[in-house]
Amino acid sequence: MKNPSFRDPALELAAEPAESEFDITEYVGMLRRHWRLIAACAITALVLGVAHYLITPKEYMAIATVQIERKSAAPVLSDQNTWDNYWNIEFYPTQYELLRSRGLAERVVRNLDLTNSRNVASDRTAGAAEPGKAPAVPATAAEDASALGAAAQGLLGGLSVDPIRSTSLVQIGYRSKDPVYAARVANAFAEAYIDLGIEDRYTSAGKASSFLSSQIETLKSEIQEKENELQRFSRTSDIVGGVDPASNDVLKRLETLNNDFLGAKRVRIEKEARYHELQIAPKETVADSLSGGVVSELRSNQLKMERDYETKLKTYKPDWPAMVSLKADIDKGQQHLKALIEEMGARARSDAFADYQTALRQEQTLASEVSRSKGEAINQSSAAVEYTNLKVEIETRRQMFDELLKKQSETEVSARLQGTRDSNIRIIDSALTPGGPFRPSLRQDVTYGMMLGLLLGVGIALLIEFLDRTIKSPEEIERRLKLPTLAVVPDIAETGRVYGYGGGTGKSAADRGKAAVPDREQIELVPHDRPRSPISEVYRSLRTSLLLSTAEELKVIAVTSATAGEGKTATTSNLGVVLAQLGRRVLIVDADLRKPRMHQVFKVSNRSGLVNQLTGVVEPDSVFVETGVPNLWLIPSGPIPPNPSELLSSDRMREWLNAMRARFDYVIIDTPPSLAVTDATIVGALSDGIVLTFRAGKVTREDAKDCAERLRMAELRILGVVLNRHRSEAARYGRKTRYYEAYGGYEREAQAV
Repeated sequence: MKNPSFRDPALELAAEPAESEFDITEYVGMLRRHWRLIAACAITALVLGVAHYLITPKEYMAIATVQIERKSAAPVLSDQNTWDNYWNIEFYPTQYELLRSRGLAERVVRNLDLTNSRNVASDRTAGAAEPGKAPAVPATAAEDASALGAAAQGLLGGLSVDPIRSTSLVQIGYRSKDPVYAARVANAFAEAYIDLGIEDRYTSAGKASSFLSSQIETLKSEIQEKENELQRFSRTSDIVGGVDPASNDVLKRLETLNNDFLGAKRVRIEKEARYHELQIAPKETVADSLSGGVVSELRSNQLKMERDYETKLKTYKPDWPAMVSLKADIDKGQQHLKALIEEMGARARSDAFADYQTALRQEQTLASEVSRSKGEAINQSSAAVEYTNLKVEIETRRQMFDELLKKQSETEVSARLQGTRDSNIRIIDSALTPGGPFRPSLRQDVTYGMMLGLLLGVGIALLIEFLDRTIKSPEEIERRLKLPTLAVVPDIAETGRVYGYGGGTGKSAADRGKAAVPDREQIELVPHDRPRSPISEVYRSLRTSLLLSTAEELKVIAVTSATAGEGKTATTSNLGVVLAQLGRRVLIVDADLRKPRMHQVFKVSNRSGLVNQLTGVVEPDSVFVETGVPNLWLIPSGPIPPNPSELLSSDRMREWLNAMRARFDYVIIDTPPSLAVTDATIVGALSDGIVLTFRAGKVTREDAKDCAERLRMAELRILGVVLNRHRSEAARYGRKTRYYEAYGGYEREAQAV
């Protein structure tokens, strides 16, 4: 007899968990099982993409291309070069922001008269009048400014500024439902951007020219006044010619002081001019000139962080901690840069004002010295000194007058260049009226719809698979239950045959019309009816696995399952058939005394059977039934008793089973599901081993595990598991089936029939 606590080393080895590895065929099988769902999602998304294309209003894109060179906007009076440093990296980002600014958009609105036009596309111009209505005229300046700002904001909604990488070219694009309007606005933005640069570049020169003009007029009046004074003095003092100051120290000193005074006055005028220039110059230009590159470096770092933030924003959400921290650093950097520019600008203006005040005080000091020297000279030679002084003043003022005229000529030439529209920005390609819509794109909508549909379908399919708690593969049995898989019986639909579990569904198309083959065949008798079919090979593989599973005696085998409908009856009958095909005497016992089916499989009477034998109401040999399969006998269950468990656990059952051991080579016992009743456990204790049958995709992991644990707790020898109705997409049995077909199994079967 057997030792219930025995554990076969081969089974223990098979029960070791296999290494976890990624198997692409497993996931392909999951997707194949749900291909209809995936196809439905893809088709639905495709239809939605087409619908989106049909209902989305058409938009047209017009693009103007401009070239931006690195010319400086420095005033003419400054000593700065007219070209920016080539490595001034913040120049181009600043220009791009100017193109996107509301101020430039307001200029375009004014140039195109969009606030009063009736032909403006309403989807882009917030201030446009409705068709058929007179444009609303703002009543006040505030309303006018508000309407202008609203129109500019609406205009910016369709604007796009795209720099061409590694070039100084920029594409100014505009989207609108009206193609003509799109081209018109794109060109207007390019023209307005050029006008803005020209105005900014020459405003400082114009203001400097105005200041010099006022100073020249002042000097001209002073020179005229001094000449008149000299003439009057000459007439009153009878000085016809000049005086020689070479022999007069006072006159020499007075001449020197006059020269210094005039020089100080010239310096004061230049300092005052510089102060006025800084008052109107942009703060950024002033800060760059004073910071020694610090402002440029800060702008570079700020732009780098902003580009990094925009790049990460495509991957992370704005509320991600790292993104929040980076945004805080950007805001802090902007505040610091703005404060530094404000500080530098204020410092520059303060320094310029201080220089101007210093020059003014020096001029005043020299003026007082000149006045004192004049008094001394007057005491020595009042007439000569006065005459000389007037001539010196006139000469020095004339020199200053000439210098200012030269400066004014330079600034006027620069200011006149504005009329020639000389600019560092030029239009390369004007925007043309687009010939087709920019969006929607049928190809893009269909492609994205298909991709999203496939992704959604695959995601739902995988989610369904992962939420499915049933056992679906032999690997899962070995991994979760620590039990070997004795055989994997494929789903009938995969074999190309039409057998059916529990009743049969007809023949294959290839065998229809053959009189030697029955009209209807059952899965339970496939090894007998079709011995060369792939499923018959599976049961012969089960037979081999059982015979080689242990070195001990294996004569009585019980077959059970976790729940009903998992194919234990088919496993019992087919196992009996393949064992009988070895020429051994095999007995099948239907010990399912609650819902017996074995008599239906073999189409015999169930009026007398195991129950009659155990109750002793019939002769022992009268319950044996020949099945029609050579070497195979059957004992049906008989009438359903009120106490199945008590009958199976009785001494008579044990004695009868021992007698069957001596009479037959193998005894196969069909038992009820082990989770429902204890009959399987009772019969398993009287057997040499027990075989579990699970239906793939039906039995849950929890039920299978509870079934195995219950049998282990009863110290039964579990020989292994038969997995029924397994869908084996590209799995091991599928390959074996193809190998069998390639070897000519079906051809030989047809010849045998």
